[in-house]
Amino acid sequence: MSDSQDHDAPHEGPIKTPKQLIVTVVASFVVPIAIIVLLINFVVSGNKDGAGSGGMSAEAVAQRIQPVGVVMLKTAGGAAALRTGEQVYAAQCTACHAAGAAGAPKLGDEAAWAPRIKTGYEALLNSALKGKGAMAAQGGGDFSDVEIGRAVVFMANKAGGKLDEPKAPAAAASAPDAAGSAPN
Repeated sequence: MSDSQDHDAPHEGPIKTPKQLIVTVVASFVVPIAIIVLLINFVVSGNKDGAGSGGMSAEAVAQRIQPVGVVMLKTAGGAAALRTGEQVYAAQCTACHAAGAAGAPKLGDEAAWAPRIKTGYEALLNSALKGKGAMAAQGGGDFSDVEIGRAVVFMANKAGGKLDEPKAPAAAASAPDAAGSAPN
């Protein structure tokens, strides 16, 4: 008989009134949606790079989109802008010509420079600008052709040469203009 009494007894649960039923139904929809919204905000908020990855940092992006090359135009400056042969020698030529590296004639070595000086200034300048042996071409670098020419004259004259220093391009450019403007 005890089994029959258990089946006839009213069932009781946590919801006892219609108001509790409505609150429970609304909460069963609102709470999961609120949790989903909070999780989405947590995931997308802030810049969360992977561990050890700075791929999306401003510096990394700037480095990836930088130009491959840069065009720099050099202007032909006046005589004041030109460096002396000694300055160019100290900045560019000393590394090899001071020690005689790779067969380069040392500064002031008359025996090594004599046959080169005999070929003339134009041949020396051509060798310096286009390169010769282990010496790389110097033309088109940090120094103008006139400045390289001044360094060639400086080194040749230190070894007993009597070469004239090349003139600034402005002086050479004004000479044809003066000749062209003369009356015929």
